Order: sequence, then structure tokens, then C-alpha cells
Amino acid sequence: MRIGEYAPGGISPRETALRERSKLNPPPTSPARVVFDAYQLEIEALLRLGIGKPTIARAVIAARHNGTSVERELLANGWIDAESYYAGLARALRLPFLPQLDPALIHDDRGLDTQLADTRSMRLNYADRAMIAIVPEAGRLLALAQQIEARPGLAERAVVTTPAALRAAVWRVGANRRVKDSIGTLFEDKGRFSARIVLSGKQGFIAGAAVCAFAFAAASDLPLVAILHLAVSLIYMAAILLRAYALNHRRSPPPTPQPTERLPVHSVLVALYKEAEVAGQLVGALKQLNWPAAKLDIKLICEADDRATIAALQAQDLGPQFEIVEVPVAHPRTKPKALNYALAAARGEYLVIYDAEDRPHPDQLRAAYATFVASPNDVACLQAPLIISNGAASWISAAFALEYAALFRLLLPMLAKRRLPMPLGGTSNHLRVADLKACGGWDPYNVTEDADLGLRLFRLGYRCGVIDCPTYEDAPTALDIWFNQRTRWFKGWLQTWLVMMRSPGKLLAEMGIAPFLIFQLLVGGMLVGSLAHPWMIMLLLTTATYMMLGFPPPGTGEATLFLIDTANMLGSYGIFLLLGRRAMLRDEKRQIGWGWMAVPLYWLMIACAAWRAVFQLHFKPFFWDKTPHVPVLHAQTLRPARAS
Repeated sequence: MRIGEYAPGGISPRETALRERSKLNPPPTSPARVVFDAYQLEIEALLRLGIGKPTIARAVIAARHNGTSVERELLANGWIDAESYYAGLARALRLPFLPQLDPALIHDDRGLDTQLADTRSMRLNYADRAMIAIVPEAGRLLALAQQIEARPGLAERAVVTTPAALRAAVWRVGANRRVKDSIGTLFEDKGRFSARIVLSGKQGFIAGAAVCAFAFAAASDLPLVAILHLAVSLIYMAAILLRAYALNHRRSPPPTPQPTERLPVHSVLVALYKEAEVAGQLVGALKQLNWPAAKLDIKLICEADDRATIAALQAQDLGPQFEIVEVPVAHPRTKPKALNYALAAARGEYLVIYDAEDRPHPDQLRAAYATFVASPNDVACLQAPLIISNGAASWISAAFALEYAALFRLLLPMLAKRRLPMPLGGTSNHLRVADLKACGGWDPYNVTEDADLGLRLFRLGYRCGVIDCPTYEDAPTALDIWFNQRTRWFKGWLQTWLVMMRSPGKLLAEMGIAPFLIFQLLVGGMLVGSLAHPWMIMLLLTTATYMMLGFPPPGTGEATLFLIDTANMLGSYGIFLLLGRRAMLRDEKRQIGWGWMAVPLYWLMIACAAWRAVFQLHFKPFFWDKTPHVPVLHAQTLRPARAS
């Protein structure tokens, strides 16, 4: 039985120890005595192994506080060495000890994956006999010794190993099968949610017909072009008004943090690729998380051929709560594929996604758990705000900081409060593991898996919320890096919109009228606005012409379009600045300085990235343009996300 988990019969390790103890002694009558006896079998076994009483006493205090076992606290906090400890258990049981297992001795099947999350035992198939590798527990050591003594043949067929050694062997044995599952499961089981097919047959026909109709209308001087102009302008305006509505959002007070003893196991997944430079910063940030080490499950997920990143992580002082997961090389080489690969091994009731460059607030896991406890059961995901901490580095990072402040601290909280569709950010998503698995995990073919997951959760009846406790990031400061990253984002948003709109009628039935319209404005409106923004630049030239030659007569179609386009241009820039600056802290406003004046140029860059994404969607739909990261060199002075 795994420490701190429940057995198939619903009996906890603590209850198991009590039952075994009661066979030898009468049940205690004092509640204090019950707590003592719950750990007595472990304590006696640990003392026989030669572990010092002060160390055991410290572990008992931690176990009572966290609701775990003494053994687990000793191992998770690094107070004893795991390999030496399990070698000692092997000696106590008079069994051989294997610090490593040969994967060639293990037969692969899907049931093998359970050992990644609940490490207990494994069959080893030697040429002349079958053996069993076990991971014994101190609390069951006496019962296991009696079982071995009662079955003489068992001692000749059993060996002791460590949980890390058993998991390492399982990872290697099932690697090829597991990576195929991480790529193909969503497409095979829930194909309507998968972006593997870029355009459905119906969508391809409609897109082709629309392009031909537009070309014919433009060549024939038909009013279709003016009608299209009006439709695009109205969609653009509606998307602006939706964002303007977020200016009225008022935050609710955060829930009270829960007591430590109630905390469940929490998994942390970090997908890394070519991130050797920030390995030390990442590990340092994760070590600061305010969560009991015995209930923390951190998986650093790397591509198997990225030896530099793996070596950089191995060079860190990783505690027992860390595990490096190597994903076999397979296409598509995307972050969601890597996350799917590690999902089966997540031990937590909840999990959070971080990126390599993230510096989450130490209390973020506690804030998320308190919010989950206080939220309805259909809330499957919570988004933490992302704060850009290098807004002063360049005009690009200044505009990026404004954009993130508006999105994560006003727009998304407004959507969450009204239980509307919410495209998630790419990191700091806190999820209920059972709900995540029920909805199919992440789409390995979608290069903005975050937005896709948030909208898919809504379609399936779940809701997303937000928390205030932030994650700090640095924005790109170089134009080429920003441009590649933004192209990938737009490509993923296009993928997401196309997947959602394969069956508009069914989508409307699943979401409802108001959420369906909000989705169209959030994703479709953002895409239309970005692709149409060059028209705003043309408007500047038109305005100059009007000023020289005179404005069109009032009441004409040309005058109406001119007024709408002018309002859109001024409104888009104005709302962008108002939302961002309203959400920002005083320190952030001071750091970006006059960088906000570059917003018109920033929007033109966004339009260029959007058009590039359209072409890349055709030629390289699943290509993941990696954003390079470097360690933070500046001092972090910003504080959690309350606007001034």
C-alpha cells in the first residue's frame, strides 16, 4: 500500500496499522492512545532499522500534522536516504535488495501504469523463474515478515527495491505504448474535440466558396464587399464592447486558506524543452511552494533527446518530491503531448501546470485548494494571474505587461464570475485530475492547448474560475522571439475556433445562446479584429484624405462605415490601455513608463503575426515554435494582483 493513500477496500494505512496492532493488544480507550498506536508499528520498525529517536520524533510530529505516515515524512523531507532505507528493510526481511530493475524482465500491459502513481510491486520474468519486486512499508513490516515465514517459497521469489527504481523501470517498459496513447487517445475516443484534422470537409468547402465569392464580388464591383466590411466592423466593435464591460469587474475576497492537515496530494507538471539555462531558477521556485513535501508530486517532463536540459535538472539538488520524466521522441513535438504522457503518473487529486520560466507565488497551491473547496463541484479548473515582471525592459515587454494585466486580472475574472466560457492561459492552470481525465486530457495537436481545454471543459458541463495568487514571468523583449510566439498563439486560436465550429448547431446546444455568442466574440472576434487591423491603418490614410478633400455626406453608407471604423480604431487602443492600467499595480505602471505609447505599433505587429499564422496553419499546422528563456536578472519587487 502506498503511504498516505487508501487501499482498494477503503482502509487507510493508519487504520490498517490499528487493526494489525489490535490482534496483539486490546484496543485502547483513550483517543490520545489511538493516535500513538496508529504510528507504533512504524516507530518500532524504524527503531529496529537504527533510525535515531529524534529523527523519528520529528517525523511523527509532521505525520500527525499532515495526515501522512512517519515513513513518508522521513523520505519526503530527505531525513533518510531512500536507497539505504529500503536496503535496510530488505535486510530486516532477509530478502535480496535490487537498487535498479532491468526493464527487459518486465512484461508491458496497460495495468502497468498504475504502478507509476501507486508504487507497490512488480513481477520480474527471469528465464528460469518468476520473481516479484516489492516496495515494503514500515507499518506493514511485521505482517510482511509473518507472511514470508508462513510461505517458505515466497522468500526465494521476492526481492526488495525502491519506489524510484520501480517507477524508472515502468517508464522505460511502457514508453512506446504510452507516447502513442498520449498522441492518439483524444482523436480516437473524442475525435470531435481533436485538432488533428485542420479543416473538416464542410469547413473546407465553405472556406473555398467564401474566397471565390469575395474575389468575384471584388472584381464585379458588387455590394458584397461593403456588406462584408460592415459585418467585420460590427464584430470588431462587439469584441471591444465585451472587453469594455470588464472595466466594471469587482473582485470577490479570496477564500480562507485551509488547515494543513486537510491538504491533499498535489501534482505539479512542468513541460520543458531546451530549458537548461533556467533549470536552476525553476527548481528553486518550485522548492518555495508552501505545501507539505510529503504531499507534493512534481514531475519535470523532458523530451528524451534533450540531454542538456535533463543533465541540468539532474545537477540540481532535487528532493524526493521531484521526478524527471523522459518523453520518447515522437511527432507532434508539443507541450500538450508531453503533459498527456505524464498525466497517468500524477498522484495528486489536483494538479497545476507551470512553464519553465515561471516563478509562482509560494502560497498559490493553498489559494487554489481553498478556492476549490469553496467552489461548486462543477468548477474543474482555476486560473492564476500571470504578471509580467520585466515591463521596463523594452516597449514590447511594456505592451505585453498591459495585455496580460487586462486579460488575467479583469477579463478572465469577469468571465469566471459569470460562469461564461473562459480560454485559459498557458500556465498556472489548477485542475481537478479526475475531471481532466474525464474530458480527455490535452489535445496534442493544438498549439494553444490551454484555450482549447478551457472551452472544451465548458462544452462538457464544467466551469473555470480564477484565483488572485500570481505567477511571475518575463515577457519577450526581442521582436523575432515575440513574433514567433504570437504566431503560434494565433495558429492555436484558429485551430480552437475551427474545432469548436465543426458543428455550430451542436455547439450552440451544448453551450447555450449567451455563452455561444461570448465565445464568438472572445475567440472569433479577437481573430477578426487582429486580421482586420490593417484596415485601421488604411483608415489613417483615408482620414488624411478626408481632411484634405472633405468628409463624405452625412447619412451615406460611406460616412457610416467611416464613423464605425474610427470608433473601432480609437476604442481598441483606448480599451487596451484602460483595462491594462486599471488592473496594474502602482509599481507596474511606473515600470512601463511611456511604453504604452507604442500600443498602435504593437497592434500592427499582432496583425502581422495573425496573418502569418493563417498561412502557417496550412503549411505547418502542428509546428511548435519554441520560445527561448533565460534566467531572471532583475529583482522581483511586484506583489500579488490587487489593482491600485
